[in-house]
Order: sequence, then C-alpha cells, then structure tokens
Amino acid sequence: MRLTDQELAARKRRNLWIAGGLIAFMILVFLTTFLRMQRNMEEARAARAGVAAEAAR
Repeated sequence: MRLTDQELAARKRRNLWIAGGLIAFMILVFLTTFLRMQRNMEEARAARAGVAAEAAR
C-alpha cells in the first residue's frame, strides 16, 4: 500500500507535532527538577547556617 503525497504530508506534520510535544515535556521535566533541586539546596544551606549559629552559642 502506497500513501499519497497528501497522506505523507499529513504524517510528517503529525510527527513534527508529536516531536514538539515531547521536547516541550522534556523541558518541563528538566525545569521542574532543576528548580526543586535549587530550592532544596537553599533549604539545606539555611539549615546548616542555623546549626552553625546554634553551635556558636
């Protein structure tokens, strides 16, 4: 079975939209992970500073 030129063009458009959605999802996961890690590092830094201040008393 051979696809017509119109069907091939529709398949290509569909594949491009799927690829775009996948890339957008990957970026979303990366940014979410990065921001959560950054927040956890800031909280850990604040906790260490609190422990150091408490030990200095």
